[in-house]
Amino acid sequence: MRLRASQNKLKIEHSIIDGLRPVLERLLVHDDIRSIIPGVIKPVRDARGAVKIRVTVPTQNGWKAIALSAGARQELFVSTAIPQEELERRIAAALVE
Repeated sequence: MRLRASQNKLKIEHSIIDGLRPVLERLLVHDDIRSIIPGVIKPVRDARGAVKIRVTVPTQNGWKAIALSAGARQELFVSTAIPQEELERRIAAALVE
C-alpha cells in the first residue's frame, strides 16, 4: 500500500478523526519530529469535545500517542528522538493554537 504524504512528514494510511489534522500539521513544524503516522480509528464513548492527545509508550523510533475526538480514538506513531516531556509540551502548544 502506498502512503499519501503531507509535507513528507504526515503519512496518511487511514483517515484522520475530525479536528486532528490541523493539530498534527502544527506539530510537524518542528524539525526534530521526523514523521507522524496516524493509525486505525476505533469508536469510543468517552471521546467528546475538543481533540485530546496523550503520549502513551515509547516505540523503536519515537513515541506512540492516542488522540481522542468526535466519539473516536486514533493511534498516532510519532517518529522523533525528543523526550516524552518535550513532546507532551509541544502537543499541548499545538492543541491551543
